Amino acid sequence: MDHVLDNPAWNAHVSGNKQLSNGNEFVRYFDENVAPFVGLKENSTEDFQILNELIPQDRVVVFISPVEMQIPAEWKNLQYLNILQMVYDQPELPGVEIKPVLLEEKHIPEMLALTKLTNPGPFFERTLDFGHYYGVFEDDKLVAMAGQRMNPSPYAEISAVCTHPDYLGRGYAKQLLLHHIHRIKSASEIPFLHVRRNNERAVKVYEHTGFITRKELHFYVLQKA
Repeated sequence: MDHVLDNPAWNAHVSGNKQLSNGNEFVRYFDENVAPFVGLKENSTEDFQILNELIPQDRVVVFISPVEMQIPAEWKNLQYLNILQMVYDQPELPGVEIKPVLLEEKHIPEMLALTKLTNPGPFFERTLDFGHYYGVFEDDKLVAMAGQRMNPSPYAEISAVCTHPDYLGRGYAKQLLLHHIHRIKSASEIPFLHVRRNNERAVKVYEHTGFITRKELHFYVLQKA
């Protein structure tokens, strides 16, 4: 794995997200209420064994691989996801037409409710600890949001992009994407994101915004057998 984004979880754990990371020199993981993504330095059988020793029996984790893998028998493969990894690397930045609100502790119940309704990916009580979550409110109600999750420097992942079904078609998702693109590039980093390959609507939004597909990745949702 030569590129930092081929193993995004491990490289996030040892660079931009190291303040939230637990583990050792071979395997890293976030607290259960922050995120499920585990990082293996080599994605080897030996690393899976170390992960098995570190993770509680009932915890569900997500492992990312640049190639399809045979998961060791010590693990149950609860779900397999075919994911596109998309990177924004356009020279020009479109303007942002809205000013989203920085989301804080007091907003967590609404964030959990919105992500449960729209299912943009894993979002837990302390996912906010990654920072940089912004939202759009109408009538004092959170109707759209997006944030930053994995930070394998110099890349920063835009995540939890979602809009309440009653407020679709107003351009909130694209505006939030543009806000994060500006923010990330102003920090001299490169925006990227992950999206299910079969989520054609979201893929089109990302492509129209300026993201291009870099690679197809394989996400495995695992639990100890």
